[in-house]
Amino acid sequence: MSDMVSVPVTIYRGGTSKALVFRPENLPDDPDERDRVILAAYGSPDPRQIDGMGGADSLTSKMAIIGKSRRSEVDVDYTFGQVSLFNATVDYSGNCGNISSAVGPFAIDEGLIPAVEPVTTVRIFNTNTKKVIAAEVPVENGRPKVDGDFSIDGVPGTGARIVLNFLDSAGSVTGKLLPTGCAKDVIETSHGKFTVSFVDSANPVIFVGGEELGIKGTELPDEINANSILTETLEEIRGIFAVKIGCVNDWKIAKAVSPAVPKICFVSKAQTYTASDGRIIRDDEIDIVGRMMSMQRPHKAYAVTGAVCTGTAAKIPGSVVYDLLSEEAKRRNQIRIGHPSGKLEVEVDVEQVNGNTILHKAALARTARRLMDGRVYVSSAKVVSMKLETPSKKKTDE
Repeated sequence: MSDMVSVPVTIYRGGTSKALVFRPENLPDDPDERDRVILAAYGSPDPRQIDGMGGADSLTSKMAIIGKSRRSEVDVDYTFGQVSLFNATVDYSGNCGNISSAVGPFAIDEGLIPAVEPVTTVRIFNTNTKKVIAAEVPVENGRPKVDGDFSIDGVPGTGARIVLNFLDSAGSVTGKLLPTGCAKDVIETSHGKFTVSFVDSANPVIFVGGEELGIKGTELPDEINANSILTETLEEIRGIFAVKIGCVNDWKIAKAVSPAVPKICFVSKAQTYTASDGRIIRDDEIDIVGRMMSMQRPHKAYAVTGAVCTGTAAKIPGSVVYDLLSEEAKRRNQIRIGHPSGKLEVEVDVEQVNGNTILHKAALARTARRLMDGRVYVSSAKVVSMKLETPSKKKTDE
């Protein structure tokens, strides 16, 4: 196999996503060479990713680099990358909360941190956002537990409950909880004016009301994909805010240059709807309905960092999310979000100081499982010849 490059890799499911997980010492030091190896390993760019390990979906085209940290206050460093299906790009501009749930178990399995029973707390430094996540991982017989009675909508069966504590997660990318300084902003688009809230907690997310978009808010992914006016409007709004935070200088190229950050979500009042698997999600089981976009496609469940941001927005008086909640929900720290695959709950710890929302912690639970260990093989010729996309040359993600 002299014409092949092989790299040790682990495949992990974290929450409702899957990723190839690499140790930093097994990847090239040069960032461009590293990204060429990663893209080749996934079979990108190609919407089918047929010549690699990608799953032809943004939720299964994710990667993580995890290694022992030299920082005294944390155990491991974790870098997340969103691998594009359509461009020769790996987007490192934000974190993925679902994949974050795999970091603790991986660190214990790899011996990066000693196993402590019954729960090992792994302090994770996310290099994308420069924030710390404390993962509480159940441990038995010196190994992370896999089996358990905790379930998450969007993943079949049950597993061991991993609690993710996002510490001081405000301003993950922009440095501010409210990047524009306002709980609400009114913006002008080619499809009209919209009132939105832009909140940065774990990831920057734009929230817009479903009613303003002229939809019910309970639409499932296929229905969203079929509504070109809706998806075009959402991407234009996202692009406008990508300009505001300096990701791009023209909203029209945001889809190519910064497809993952900021994120966008439309929200609506709690209402009864049918989930993707046919279950009825009742209005009294949830506090708000949310639909997130992931790489210009509707998320089939809900991004964990998006849930952290939604829970935070729910505690900011005057935000689009806050205004959709019942009075009882506004008083609680637990916010239940209805998404296409079901529901999830996030708990946020905030205090109001001189009219400002101070976020201390946000927490939620996931399951994770190691799926495979091995080596991924890529063509050395492809790695050498691959040209990474630059902002001026990148194709638009479809």
